[in-house]
Amino acid sequence: MASEAGKTFQRFAVFGESSSSGTEMNNKNFSKLCRDSGIMDGKTVTSTDVDIVFSKVKAKNARTITFQQFQEAMKELGQKRFKDKKPDEALENIYKLMEGKDPATTGVTKATTVGGVSRLTDTSKYTGSHKERFDESGKGKGIAGREEATDNSGYVSGYKGAGTYDKKNSK
Repeated sequence: MASEAGKTFQRFAVFGESSSSGTEMNNKNFSKLCRDSGIMDGKTVTSTDVDIVFSKVKAKNARTITFQQFQEAMKELGQKRFKDKKPDEALENIYKLMEGKDPATTGVTKATTVGGVSRLTDTSKYTGSHKERFDESGKGKGIAGREEATDNSGYVSGYKGAGTYDKKNSK
Protein backbone atom coordinates (compact mmCIF):
# COMPACT_ATOMS: atom_id res chain seq x y z
CA MET A 1 0.00 0.00 0.00
CA ALA A 2 2.89 2.37 0.75
CA SER A 3 4.22 2.03 -2.81
CA GLU A 4 0.90 3.29 -4.19
CA ALA A 5 1.06 6.14 -1.67
CA GLY A 6 4.59 6.86 -2.91
CA LYS A 7 3.35 7.17 -6.48
CA THR A 8 0.54 9.49 -5.41
CA PHE A 9 3.03 11.51 -3.32
CA GLN A 10 5.27 11.91 -6.38
CA ARG A 11 2.39 12.92 -8.70
CA PHE A 12 1.26 15.64 -6.29
CA ALA A 13 4.85 16.73 -5.46
CA VAL A 14 5.59 17.64 -9.09
CA PHE A 15 2.16 19.20 -9.75
CA GLY A 16 2.60 22.89 -10.59
CA GLU A 17 6.32 22.78 -9.74
CA SER A 18 8.41 22.66 -12.92
CA SER A 19 11.68 22.40 -10.97
CA SER A 20 10.51 19.66 -8.57
CA SER A 21 12.00 16.17 -8.80
CA GLY A 22 9.09 14.54 -6.95
CA THR A 23 11.08 13.67 -3.82
CA GLU A 24 9.84 16.62 -1.74
CA MET A 25 6.41 18.23 -1.43
CA ASN A 26 5.51 21.78 -0.41
CA ASN A 27 2.56 22.79 1.78
CA LYS A 28 0.39 23.88 -1.15
CA ASN A 29 0.63 20.49 -2.86
CA PHE A 30 0.24 18.66 0.46
CA SER A 31 -3.03 20.53 1.08
CA LYS A 32 -4.12 19.77 -2.50
CA LEU A 33 -3.41 16.07 -2.01
CA CYS A 34 -5.46 16.02 1.20
CA ARG A 35 -8.32 17.94 -0.44
CA ASP A 36 -8.41 15.95 -3.72
CA SER A 37 -8.14 12.53 -2.09
CA GLY A 38 -10.85 13.20 0.50
CA ILE A 39 -8.63 13.14 3.59
CA MET A 40 -9.69 16.72 4.31
CA ASP A 41 -13.43 16.44 4.88
CA GLY A 42 -14.13 19.88 6.38
CA LYS A 43 -15.47 18.45 9.67
CA THR A 44 -12.99 16.16 11.40
CA VAL A 45 -10.00 17.23 9.28
CA THR A 46 -9.94 20.86 8.14
CA SER A 47 -7.41 22.85 6.11
CA THR A 48 -6.07 24.27 9.39
CA ASP A 49 -5.43 20.75 10.71
CA VAL A 50 -3.59 19.86 7.49
CA ASP A 51 -1.39 22.98 7.78
CA ILE A 52 -0.61 22.27 11.46
CA VAL A 53 0.36 18.65 10.73
CA PHE A 54 2.55 19.79 7.82
CA SER A 55 4.35 22.29 10.06
CA LYS A 56 4.77 19.65 12.77
CA VAL A 57 6.43 17.02 10.55
CA LYS A 58 8.68 19.26 8.45
CA ALA A 59 12.16 20.25 9.55
CA LYS A 60 12.43 23.48 11.54
CA ASN A 61 13.59 25.78 8.74
CA ALA A 62 12.46 23.70 5.71
CA ARG A 63 9.59 24.52 3.36
CA THR A 64 9.09 20.98 2.05
CA ILE A 65 8.62 17.46 3.41
CA THR A 66 10.12 14.17 2.27
CA PHE A 67 8.20 10.93 1.78
CA GLN A 68 9.23 9.76 5.29
CA GLN A 69 7.81 12.94 6.83
CA PHE A 70 4.74 12.56 4.60
CA GLN A 71 4.11 9.10 6.09
CA GLU A 72 4.31 10.56 9.61
CA ALA A 73 1.82 13.26 8.61
CA MET A 74 -0.55 10.62 7.18
CA LYS A 75 -0.39 8.71 10.50
CA GLU A 76 -1.41 11.84 12.38
CA LEU A 77 -4.16 12.76 9.93
CA GLY A 78 -5.38 9.14 9.94
CA GLN A 79 -5.82 9.20 13.72
CA LYS A 80 -7.70 12.47 13.46
CA ARG A 81 -9.89 11.41 10.49
CA PHE A 82 -10.72 7.90 11.77
CA LYS A 83 -10.85 8.39 15.55
CA ASP A 84 -12.65 5.10 16.29
CA LYS A 85 -10.00 2.93 14.56
CA LYS A 86 -6.55 1.74 15.59
CA PRO A 87 -3.61 3.78 14.23
CA ASP A 88 -2.62 1.04 11.73
CA GLU A 89 -6.20 0.66 10.45
CA ALA A 90 -6.55 4.44 10.18
CA LEU A 91 -3.34 4.64 8.13
CA GLU A 92 -4.60 1.86 5.82
CA ASN A 93 -7.87 3.79 5.32
CA ILE A 94 -5.91 6.97 4.51
CA TYR A 95 -3.85 5.08 1.92
CA LYS A 96 -7.06 3.65 0.42
CA LEU A 97 -8.43 7.18 0.04
CA MET A 98 -5.22 8.26 -1.72
CA GLU A 99 -4.98 5.22 -4.00
CA GLY A 100 -4.81 6.10 -7.70
CA LYS A 101 -5.56 9.80 -7.21
CA ASP A 102 -4.17 12.43 -9.57
CA PRO A 103 -4.07 16.20 -9.04
CA ALA A 104 -7.41 17.55 -10.24
CA THR A 105 -7.56 20.62 -12.45
CA THR A 106 -11.21 21.50 -11.90
CA GLY A 107 -12.05 25.18 -11.90
CA VAL A 108 -9.20 26.07 -14.24
CA THR A 109 -9.83 29.38 -15.99
CA LYS A 110 -11.12 29.04 -19.53
CA ALA A 111 -11.50 31.65 -22.27
CA THR A 112 -14.95 33.20 -22.20
CA THR A 113 -17.18 34.53 -24.92
CA VAL A 114 -19.64 36.28 -22.66
CA GLY A 115 -21.65 39.34 -23.60
CA GLY A 116 -20.11 41.61 -26.19
CA VAL A 117 -16.91 39.65 -26.79
CA SER A 118 -18.25 37.67 -29.76
CA ARG A 119 -19.83 40.81 -31.23
CA LEU A 120 -16.58 42.75 -30.89
CA THR A 121 -14.44 40.04 -32.49
CA ASP A 122 -16.74 39.26 -35.45
CA THR A 123 -14.81 40.70 -38.42
CA SER A 124 -17.86 40.57 -40.72
CA LYS A 125 -19.43 43.42 -38.72
CA TYR A 126 -16.42 45.75 -39.05
CA THR A 127 -16.94 48.99 -40.99
CA GLY A 128 -14.81 51.77 -42.42
CA SER A 129 -11.05 51.40 -42.57
CA HIS A 130 -11.09 48.41 -40.20
CA LYS A 131 -13.06 46.41 -42.76
CA GLU A 132 -10.09 46.65 -45.15
CA ARG A 133 -7.81 44.80 -42.72
CA PHE A 134 -9.57 41.41 -43.15
CA ASP A 135 -10.47 39.23 -46.13
CA GLU A 136 -13.91 37.61 -46.67
CA SER A 137 -13.11 34.65 -44.42
CA GLY A 138 -12.22 36.94 -41.48
CA LYS A 139 -8.50 36.25 -41.63
CA GLY A 140 -6.25 39.28 -41.25
CA LYS A 141 -4.36 40.58 -44.26
CA GLY A 142 -1.34 41.59 -42.20
CA ILE A 143 0.67 44.64 -43.29
CA ALA A 144 -1.15 44.83 -46.63
CA GLY A 145 -4.39 45.56 -44.81
CA ARG A 146 -2.88 48.24 -42.58
CA GLU A 147 -1.11 50.63 -44.90
CA GLU A 148 -1.49 52.05 -48.35
CA ALA A 149 0.66 50.37 -50.98
CA THR A 150 2.87 53.07 -52.52
CA ASP A 151 3.65 53.33 -56.20
CA ASN A 152 7.44 53.39 -56.52
CA SER A 153 7.48 53.79 -60.32
CA GLY A 154 9.07 57.26 -60.17
CA TYR A 155 6.02 59.16 -61.39
CA VAL A 156 4.09 61.64 -59.30
CA SER A 157 1.18 59.98 -57.61
CA GLY A 158 -2.08 60.43 -59.47
CA TYR A 159 -0.31 61.31 -62.77
CA LYS A 160 -2.46 59.98 -65.62
CA GLY A 161 0.22 59.75 -68.28
CA ALA A 162 2.51 57.33 -66.45
CA GLY A 163 4.65 55.32 -68.86
CA THR A 164 4.10 57.65 -71.84
CA TYR A 165 7.48 59.45 -71.88
CA ASP A 166 9.30 56.81 -73.87
CA LYS A 167 6.52 56.71 -76.45
CA LYS A 168 6.70 60.51 -77.07
CA ASN A 169 10.46 60.82 -77.27
CA SER A 170 11.26 57.69 -79.24
CA LYS A 171 10.61 59.43 -82.62
